[in-house]
Amino acid sequence: MMNKEEFIQLLQDKKYKTAQNILSEMNDIDTAAFLEELDAKECALAFRLISKEKAADVFSCMNSKMQTFLVDMFSETELKELLDDLYMDDTVDMLEDLPANLVTRILKNLDSTKRSTINKLLKYPEDSAGSVMNVDYIALRREMTVAESILKIRQVGLNRETIYTCYVTEQRHLIGQVDVKELLTSSESKTIEEIM
Repeated sequence: MMNKEEFIQLLQDKKYKTAQNILSEMNDIDTAAFLEELDAKECALAFRLISKEKAADVFSCMNSKMQTFLVDMFSETELKELLDDLYMDDTVDMLEDLPANLVTRILKNLDSTKRSTINKLLKYPEDSAGSVMNVDYIALRREMTVAESILKIRQVGLNRETIYTCYVTEQRHLIGQVDVKELLTSSESKTIEEIM
């Protein structure tokens, strides 16, 4: 792992590509821990060097003090990009620890559906089932075919925390579940109801 002083020197020398390569080779947890060792200005600069694909995962591994600082430093565009890539439960966890003015700013940058979901989740008591549940799931309908279900997973799966278990719902009520393994090994013409 890179020495903190050497990394700071890279930033001071404006060797951003080298610094970016170093950060890209670290795993998310190590990157978060490394950035937390930097002073505020250096951390903000280094965080902006992390690829968009990795930034949300690194951010969710950071302590709440550093998250608060970064949210305060981000432009509206940067904040929106980060929030779009964070899983819903990570967003809620972050919001619980932020000052009210930053929470307001974040909620303002979310679409109405996400904002509504977050507001519902924030009302659950700490350590209750509702506060730890995952709301990023794939919902299927019982009349869908296996082929339609696989297509839906491909379309929305990147925005879900897990795709291994899909939930079969009717008017937003759970009626069953299907594992992706079962979908992949079933005939494409079968309906979800036949295999759940």
